[in-house]
Amino acid sequence: MDYTWIEITVAAIFLTAIVTAVLSRGAGWLSWHLWRNAMLVSSVVMTGILLWLSWDTVNRVRPGAGRIPPWTVINHEIGLKWDPERRWQVPVIGEETGFFGKIYTPEEAKALVNKGKITFQSRNCMECHTLLGNGAYYAPDLTRAWLDPWWESRIMPMVGAETREEAMKRWLMNPPQYPQGQRIMPNLGLTDEEATALVAFLKWMSAIDTNGFPPHFGMMTPR
Repeated sequence: MDYTWIEITVAAIFLTAIVTAVLSRGAGWLSWHLWRNAMLVSSVVMTGILLWLSWDTVNRVRPGAGRIPPWTVINHEIGLKWDPERRWQVPVIGEETGFFGKIYTPEEAKALVNKGKITFQSRNCMECHTLLGNGAYYAPDLTRAWLDPWWESRIMPMVGAETREEAMKRWLMNPPQYPQGQRIMPNLGLTDEEATALVAFLKWMSAIDTNGFPPHFGMMTPR
């Protein structure tokens, strides 16, 4: 069950007041016993809430739980749909199609996505790009990079690829060969294995339910 911060705050205040009143029976409003108990009870209550929220957060951010997709999402089609209740786009996981012609097991998918994350970090991609709101703004946001229609409309014909993942891989291995605007991405010296893993990482990232971030996602053409 989801709780808002207002509900948690009200519950904490209510619980603190009740327990303090029980422990301080007979104490006056200005009694030091009352305020000592209030201090101790509020500390215990807030510590408990902090531990509960920490545990709840850990469970929600692990792959396959809550809004974080399982590693094997790379085997599936991924799209976005408008949620009228939440009033933003949410990821939609479609049929299993494979990734580069292969169906990855959970263990294989985890290893591949993690290698892609390490590759992303090793090339310091966030010096130019943004991911989940973190990074620089010199180049396009990569939170939904896999879903950018730019890959199909411009890159696939340019590099002669038949699939989105192949187009991304070929382009990432030599961006200067296929310049897209004035801000040309340098050649990062990716190996074939690293490029495949990086594409897997970006595809997995695009399936995260980010509460509508980035807003108004659509065509993100390089500038």
